[in-house]
Amino acid sequence: MASLLVAVIYLIFISLGLPDSLLGSGWPSMQGTFGVPSSYAGYVSLTISFMTIISALISPKLIRKVHIKWIVIVSIFATIVGLFGFSIAKDYWVLFLFAVPYGFGAGAIDASVNHYVANNYSASVMNFLHCFYGVGAMISPYIMALALSKARWNEGYRWTAMLQGAILLVCIISLPLWKKNEQEKDEDNSDSAGIRESIKVPGVLLTLIAFYAYCSGEATCFLWTPSFFAGTREGLSEGLIASFGSLISGGLMLGRVLSGFASNKLGDRILIRIGILVELIGIVFIFIPTSGYILAAVGFVVIGTGMGPVYPSIMHMAPDNFGKRHSSAVIGLQMASAYVGNTFMPMLFGILQEHTGIGIMPVYLLFFAIINILLLEIAYKRLT
Repeated sequence: MASLLVAVIYLIFISLGLPDSLLGSGWPSMQGTFGVPSSYAGYVSLTISFMTIISALISPKLIRKVHIKWIVIVSIFATIVGLFGFSIAKDYWVLFLFAVPYGFGAGAIDASVNHYVANNYSASVMNFLHCFYGVGAMISPYIMALALSKARWNEGYRWTAMLQGAILLVCIISLPLWKKNEQEKDEDNSDSAGIRESIKVPGVLLTLIAFYAYCSGEATCFLWTPSFFAGTREGLSEGLIASFGSLISGGLMLGRVLSGFASNKLGDRILIRIGILVELIGIVFIFIPTSGYILAAVGFVVIGTGMGPVYPSIMHMAPDNFGKRHSSAVIGLQMASAYVGNTFMPMLFGILQEHTGIGIMPVYLLFFAIINILLLEIAYKRLT
C-alpha cells in the first residue's frame, strides 16, 4: 500500500509538470494568433506565477486544516480548468482570466506534496519525485509540437487538459491509499509554526533568496528557450522550435534520476554544489558561438541536468535545517519565493531581450546561478 501511494504521488508530480512548458513551447505561434509583441508572454507567466505565490503562502493553513489528498484533487481540477480555458482563448486578455486557476492549482500541489514528502520520505524519494515533475514538463512541449504540426496551438492545451483529467481520475480512485495516514498527518501538523515565526529562524531568509535566484533561472529557461533558438538560429521549423522547450525539462529529469540514486550517499548540500557546477558548464556551452543549434541544445540539457538536484534538495533539507515544527511554513515560504522568481524574472528577461537581443540569455542565467550558490553557502555557515 505504501509503495502504491508513492507511485500516485509521483503521478501527481507528472501532472504538476505538464502545464509548465506549454506557454514557452507554444508562444512563438500564440504570439502571431493574438498579434502581440514577444515580451507579452511574460505578462501571462507573471499572472500564473502570482497565483501560485498566493496559494503557496496560504498552504501552511490549508495543510493544518485540510488533508493533502483533497488539496491535490481540487488543485488538479483547477489546472484542468485553466488549460481548457487557454485552449478556447481567441483574445489575449482571455489568457489572464484562466491563468488564475492555472497558477493557483499548481502552487497548492507543489507546497503540500513537497511538505508531505520532506517529512515522510528520504532524499532519494524527493529527487525521484521532482524527476517525475520533469517527465511532465518534458512531455508537454512534444504535445504542443504535435499540435502545431497536426492542428493549432490550441489543441496542445486541450490535449494536455485531457491528460490531466486522466491523472485526476487515478487520484480519485486512489483516495483510500491516503486514509491510513490521516491520523498520523493530523498529529504531525498540530503544533506547526506559522509563517511570521518561521521566517525569523536563522538561515531561512537567505535560503528563500537563493531559492528565488534558482527559480529565476529555471523559469526563464522554461519560457524563453524556444524563443532563444528562434531568435539566434535561422531556418528552423515551428515544430522543431517548440520541441526545444523540452531541453531543460529533459535535463532536469536526468539530473533528478541521477540524484535519486546518489542522494542518500552524498547528501543534499553536496548534490547542490555538484549541480550548480554542472549548470555553469552548460552555460559555457551556450556562450560558444556556432551557426548550428546542436551545441546550444546540448548546453541547455546540461543546464537542466545541473539544476536537477537543486530544487528537491533545498526542499528536503527544510525539516533537518529548521525543524519539523517549522517545515510546513518554511516550505510554503520557499514555494512563494520560488514563484516570485517565476513571476518577475522571465518577464524582466522578456523586456531586456527586446532591447539587447535574446542572445543575452546565458549572461542572465550565469548571474542567477552565482547568486544561488553564494547565498546557500552563507546560509549553511549560519546553520552550523
